[in-house]
Amino acid sequence: MTLNLRLAAALCVALSLCALLAVPANFPALGGDARLTLAVFALATCAWIGTPIDDTYVALGAGLALTATGVISSDTLFGTLGDDTVWLLICAFVLAAAVARTGLAGRAAAFLVGGARGVRQLVHLTTAALVVTAFAVPATSGRAALALPVFLALAKALADRKRLVVMLALLFPTVILLSAVATLIGAGAHLITVSVLWEATGDRIGFTQWLLLGLPLAVTSSHLAAETVLLTTTRRADREGPVRITAEEVQRHTESPVTGPWTQAEKRCAALLATVVTLWCSEPLHHVSPAVVALIGAVVASSPALGTVRLKDALKTVPWSLLLFMAATMAMGVALADSGAAKWLVSGLPAHVTPAVFLGVVVAVSTAAHLVLQSRSARSSVLVPLVIAAAVGAGVNPVAAALASTAAAGFCHTLPASAKPVTLFSDIPGTPTYTPRDLLRLSAVLAPLTAALVLFFAAAVWPLLGVPVTR
Repeated sequence: MTLNLRLAAALCVALSLCALLAVPANFPALGGDARLTLAVFALATCAWIGTPIDDTYVALGAGLALTATGVISSDTLFGTLGDDTVWLLICAFVLAAAVARTGLAGRAAAFLVGGARGVRQLVHLTTAALVVTAFAVPATSGRAALALPVFLALAKALADRKRLVVMLALLFPTVILLSAVATLIGAGAHLITVSVLWEATGDRIGFTQWLLLGLPLAVTSSHLAAETVLLTTTRRADREGPVRITAEEVQRHTESPVTGPWTQAEKRCAALLATVVTLWCSEPLHHVSPAVVALIGAVVASSPALGTVRLKDALKTVPWSLLLFMAATMAMGVALADSGAAKWLVSGLPAHVTPAVFLGVVVAVSTAAHLVLQSRSARSSVLVPLVIAAAVGAGVNPVAAALASTAAAGFCHTLPASAKPVTLFSDIPGTPTYTPRDLLRLSAVLAPLTAALVLFFAAAVWPLLGVPVTR
């Protein structure tokens, strides 16, 4: 163990002890279970922030500690793996593997970017294409990996215009991260938020409701961010002049054909994906759970007769570490809510604040949280239970507060290590890309812009869509 790791571990233990010692033994509002939950929660948070220990390992250790001490039952800990949201994500990854195997993404990319005739048109067509991928590929890192060959093709075609290549390198991860809020499966943090809301308040957000609330925000923030990237990275001279991206240039970085007649596998996969997304969006009409729809789609996508990928190959693409992390943090959320620890933790906050001020603080803290907690799922695991408890005490609708926190936490562009898509596009051999200074310059403009946009949606748009600010 290195000296830095020892210091970080000592800090974690010290902070956890402080969380216990700071509460008087005869304090009536905090029971033994809540005291233990706070200690485990503080230790896990410090480990996520200050140590290189794997996030999933920390979460599993926290869940095990809460179970061993009797704060939650073993059924609660293991039952989280059977949650609908976990199954939804597993099946969504199987569907994504089927789509990736057919090469539909490369064909769609060639079709979209091939229609661009100017720089601004290229930027917004690329942005629209990246937003659409949120429906086909769960998790931002998977979408970044899928989009990388398209970026390489664009970089090759624009090799003599270096600033445009750097701009596109920034554009891809920026849009991928901000557009994730479009769908429930866009990020594991969304599933954590939904589960914590259900356990704490009994409010259930389905795929359709999330789509109704998140898609307008995703489209608006993505195109606004695209303009911000374009204006902060390029000069007027860079934006002038035509661009022409041919299908042949995209083909050089894609194994599957991007032109010509569709194969039978592509037709079957496109029809299946369209059917699954349609059924997800029409859940209020047929009342079939999105997880069941996804399971049906996964079974068809991997079937010997109609499928395009073998099930065992598709299951290799599932991020099992993320699923275990989600399950463990869901259990932590249950412990925080049921033990009263979350309510006690926010009981000292000012109760007489306006909903606008409350949402403003939530959005500001969630936007900045990536500076200390790099994992998006970890940020939701820490923030959402506290935000929900504080919202109830402040008279704010916990659904609006939790959604605002989760949406604001989608901003994580300040440092190359702030998010996996940002890391992936920051170092590409043989291709010019952005520097840490480029990220800081973009973040200085984009952070307040996206925070203000989330606050506007929470206060003015979402109430029109059935999620009022107050209850």
